[in-house]
Amino acid sequence: MHPQPPSRYSLTAILLHWLLAAAILFLFFFGLYMVDLPFSMQKLKYMNWHKWAGVLVLVLSIVRLATRLIKRPPPLPQRMAEAMPRWQHVAHHGTHHLMYLLFFAVPLLGWAYSSAAGFPIVLFGQLPLPDFVPASPELAQLIKPWHKLAAFALMGLIVLHVLAVVKHQFIDRDGLIGRMLP
Repeated sequence: MHPQPPSRYSLTAILLHWLLAAAILFLFFFGLYMVDLPFSMQKLKYMNWHKWAGVLVLVLSIVRLATRLIKRPPPLPQRMAEAMPRWQHVAHHGTHHLMYLLFFAVPLLGWAYSSAAGFPIVLFGQLPLPDFVPASPELAQLIKPWHKLAAFALMGLIVLHVLAVVKHQFIDRDGLIGRMLP
């Protein structure tokens, strides 16, 4: 007798998951590359691209959260839920909640830093966004490390999330990843 495959996420949830994953990974590694460049017109251009992509992540996060609230994710299949120890349930929910929090915190901290540093965000060079906080070099210096810390925390949670997927796929062999594959 074959176990019943896990119920799947909606196509919208799947697309938003992978689009947001790709955008966040790109932004993180592009940010690491960009921050060490010497000051130049190229670096300013890259910083603008980073800001624009951050706004995109913020918008995608809003859409993803809204779709998740409208259409609840499928529950874990009963056999998987019963097989998981309590600490794994707590880790599963805690990791997801923290990732959602950081989906918003990282771009909002970046926006706040940019505003405080006196560098407004002009989306695609055409649409000026309002300053998130007033310009203040002192405030900018306070916010800057929080943006970096939140980005690294998000990457740590993503690594944990991927390790859990690997465990389910290759150790538990429960097919859980099939719920999020297109």
